[in-house]
Amino acid sequence: MAEVILKGINKNFGETRAVCDLDLVIADGECVVLLGPTGAGKTTTLRLIAGLERPDSGRIIIGGYDVATEAPAGRDVAFVFQQYSLYPHLSVYENLAFPLRSPARRLGKDEIDRRVREVARMVRIEHKLENRSTRLSGGEMQRVAIGRALVRRPAIFLMDEPLSSLDAKLRADLRLELKRIQKELGSTLLYVTHDQIEAMTMADRIGILADGRLIQIGTPRDIYSNPANVHVAARLGQPHINLFPADLLPDSRTPAGTRTVGARTEHLEISMGGDANAQVEWVEHLGDQNHLHIRVGDCKLITLANPYLPVSPGDRIGLALRNPLYFGADGNRVY
Repeated sequence: MAEVILKGINKNFGETRAVCDLDLVIADGECVVLLGPTGAGKTTTLRLIAGLERPDSGRIIIGGYDVATEAPAGRDVAFVFQQYSLYPHLSVYENLAFPLRSPARRLGKDEIDRRVREVARMVRIEHKLENRSTRLSGGEMQRVAIGRALVRRPAIFLMDEPLSSLDAKLRADLRLELKRIQKELGSTLLYVTHDQIEAMTMADRIGILADGRLIQIGTPRDIYSNPANVHVAARLGQPHINLFPADLLPDSRTPAGTRTVGARTEHLEISMGGDANAQVEWVEHLGDQNHLHIRVGDCKLITLANPYLPVSPGDRIGLALRNPLYFGADGNRVY
């Protein structure tokens, strides 16, 4: 495995700037997740590291070597795409063995067999080795695609939203599997997604991308608790953070220069009886918790509540702030 360093990376497609002045260090054995919406520059960053695109400027260093001008085959990276990209006429075994039969590797038959069976056990498809890849479920096909990258033992794994085409249950299972495998191997992994749950559960560090720029990078807890601006705050949290004018709810601690308050569910305190300054518009019953849709003046807020809280649509409640986030007119944090 290897440390990966991006220095001053820029990439344009015509008039569109896909990646802008990107500086990023991925430590040996670290899992970094790039999180952002479509068009943020996530996939372009992966393709630049893999050599599928060339940067207009900047350096890409893998294991101490600048590979910005190297061909993809010379970079020692493995790419897992959003689509499975398996060879449909080959068995699972042959799909896993295919990268090891490259003339550049010159591995013996016994070593190939050992690696294939070891990786098949790791991704839990050893019982499917003789099956054609077209006779697998979606989750099994994605396991094969991941296994085909693992068998290579590259310097870095690049994964481009590999779980997005799976259903919710499979996504939850496979993201835990991926994290287990990454820790077991001690591999360096750069993973991109627009799914905040994948980012929070898998990453050692999360990088927030917007319009090709890396806005903030830190641990999942840092990004969630200490966002640098409104854009970063809105990327994490379920339900999404509530953003409203500074004078909407009483708060004696609002710092000077605050234009917008950001309140996650843990920043809102609900009280029954007494002074009521909000009205419940709708209650979503989710079993272990409720989503309350609340109106305060002209603003709509959403928060979580205990499922046993006796509230119904139309009820008046008290709403107070507890250590929320503050943002200035430019959208940046005010402390």
